[in-house]
Amino acid sequence: MVGWLVAERESAHLAQALIAQSCTRQGIGLGQLSVHSDRGGPMTAKPLALLFADLGVTQSLTRPHTPDDNPYSEAQFKTVKYHPTFPKRFGSLPDARAWGQQFFHWYNSEHHHTGLGLMTPAAVHFGQAHTLFLERQQVLHLAYTAHPERFVKGPPQPPALPSAAWINPPEAGQKVRSDTQTLQ
Repeated sequence: MVGWLVAERESAHLAQALIAQSCTRQGIGLGQLSVHSDRGGPMTAKPLALLFADLGVTQSLTRPHTPDDNPYSEAQFKTVKYHPTFPKRFGSLPDARAWGQQFFHWYNSEHHHTGLGLMTPAAVHFGQAHTLFLERQQVLHLAYTAHPERFVKGPPQPPALPSAAWINPPEAGQKVRSDTQTLQ
């Protein structure tokens, strides 16, 4: 999660500020970003559309009346709601922001995702996943060499790393930039 915000209400102004700050903080250049949204008012407002044009952001919208059109956001929302520290109610806006600060640090830096080959989002985002994969492979090889009898199915392999993840995959023959990032 490269950007998040807890506010009293939704607004196009807040969405615009969040996306602009996230792009600046992450060093996202013109034409590198695709944003997928749920067609909510703030995400379809004219000021945000103008910001997207200024930043060279491609916008992708969910299909009408299709609540599961963004599986990444839906999965993350479930992770938030079912996290053991998620309260029934927050005492105040500062309480909610403090909880978010801790949660998103955990989510990005400590939570190992099955869809990312049991890597953390931070490891993938900062380009460390391949090195960690090779280190895991080496540890598993040493374990197998020391005790092959423990591995009845043969030499173990670490979970594969995903090659790409798409909300809306490009059409066949469409050129895809390898430096494109997605913000949800």
